[in-house]
Amino acid sequence: MSDSVLANQKKLFGHPVGLYILFLTEMWERFSYYGMRAILVLYLVAETAADNPGLGWANDSAIALYGWYTMFVYVASIPGGIIADKILGQRKSVYVGGLLLVAGHSVLAIEQMWAFYTGLVLIVMGVGMLKPNISTMVGGLYPKNEQNKRDMGFYIFYMGINLGAAAAALAVGYVGENIGWHWGFGMAGVGMLIGQLTYAFGQKHIKHVGNLVVDDRSDNEKKESGNLLVSIFKHTNSIIGFVIMVLLGLFVWFYYDSWDYGLLIIGLAFAVGVGIVVYNDGNKIEKDRILVTYLSFLIIIIFWGAFEQAGGLMNVYAKQKTNLALTSDFSVPASWFQSVNAIFILIFATIVGSFWVWWKNRKKESSSLFKMAIGVIIMGWGFFFMSIASKEVGYDAAGEVVAKSGMQWLVLAYLFHTLGELCASPVALSFITKLAPERWMAFMMGAYFAATGLGNKVAGLLGESATELGEFTIFTGIAMFCTVMGLLVIAILKPLKRLTHGAEDLEGKDADETEGFELADPEIND
Repeated sequence: MSDSVLANQKKLFGHPVGLYILFLTEMWERFSYYGMRAILVLYLVAETAADNPGLGWANDSAIALYGWYTMFVYVASIPGGIIADKILGQRKSVYVGGLLLVAGHSVLAIEQMWAFYTGLVLIVMGVGMLKPNISTMVGGLYPKNEQNKRDMGFYIFYMGINLGAAAAALAVGYVGENIGWHWGFGMAGVGMLIGQLTYAFGQKHIKHVGNLVVDDRSDNEKKESGNLLVSIFKHTNSIIGFVIMVLLGLFVWFYYDSWDYGLLIIGLAFAVGVGIVVYNDGNKIEKDRILVTYLSFLIIIIFWGAFEQAGGLMNVYAKQKTNLALTSDFSVPASWFQSVNAIFILIFATIVGSFWVWWKNRKKESSSLFKMAIGVIIMGWGFFFMSIASKEVGYDAAGEVVAKSGMQWLVLAYLFHTLGELCASPVALSFITKLAPERWMAFMMGAYFAATGLGNKVAGLLGESATELGEFTIFTGIAMFCTVMGLLVIAILKPLKRLTHGAEDLEGKDADETEGFELADPEIND
């Protein structure tokens, strides 16, 4: 898309109107996702004989399912991104994803086990199609030489995510815990339907972005990106990467007798192979930038592996080991704590964004990688408050909880998690759109969310281990590990920045466009 077309978009408050369409669509999609997420684990562990019966699962089993589910939700972004890059384009892929999500949340409202698992599968497919592509479309609304405005656009978009998340935890959480779990699931579905209608009626403002990218290079230049899976086996480095992952998966499967994790690693072999194919497809500058992007995924996995304790271990901890009595007549629903992070984001997003502008104007280090490292450290420190909380819990001889910790520790933990998230997450989204080649934009965004999914699975594994190791060990270990990893990234920041080839220094300059690609005519793709 030419910068002249982007510059002539209809604006509202200095940003394209299309941003607000995507903002509202994502807000309602996140309402549905975070609403269901707020009550999922609580529904799984609720006793079958309770007034509001659940499935009666053990804590570790419930957290394990939560880890698998949230992992697949984001890993599905890889095929979702490939479908957008090669078949539908991002705009149509978002539409398909929204329809799948409406169906998935609606099926969850049915009180049958087949409906429960079917709904989860549909949601995984829907998020995989919608999530990476709508985020990529936000970046596509801005010319490449308006990096600061693009960053602010992602902050606005991020506000939409958290408006939906805050409202969902309060509304869906209350309905689910106090009226009925399946009524809560159904309420999440209604939110997704509103989001889908918003997206449908706002098409005129976004028809110029997210369309299928046509590869105009010669046959010789584009042969390696024809069939991705076949291309894995055409080059030595992609074959080596694929084989190493397969062997590792087989080792885990047979040596540790863990077929599920073995299959997961074997499945990731294809993702690694495709990632190397994408790397091979670039020129020298593109390869360096892709390499930095892949390295940033490690930071993302660490960040979300810690952060996503919120929906699993910390959610169960709030329900079972936190004193939730606000007054003698009212106890705070445990699911409401899932809104604390989102509410803090709405309060602090502008403050944190303004701080980084002030920091940059003072000629201080303000690269995306630096912000992500600082975010990991700050978020990790939040777990020290949970370490304090876990020491307040008292048990009797039978291991039953007889003294619970105060709510303030959860609130303080979520405050630090929020500040860390505001430093790392929206910046990471913008960072991908700056470094990724346009022809692989949706795939790279999908890979980002897949890394987020792997982080979610790590979170599930850590949450499961709390049953054996105890919350204090897990919370303190996470805090210390995040601090060390963040400092390590800062230590190697200079060589990493060199590999970006100034991708973050384009403000006020003409951005280099990738040769050989143009957007298909929006009218043809409508």
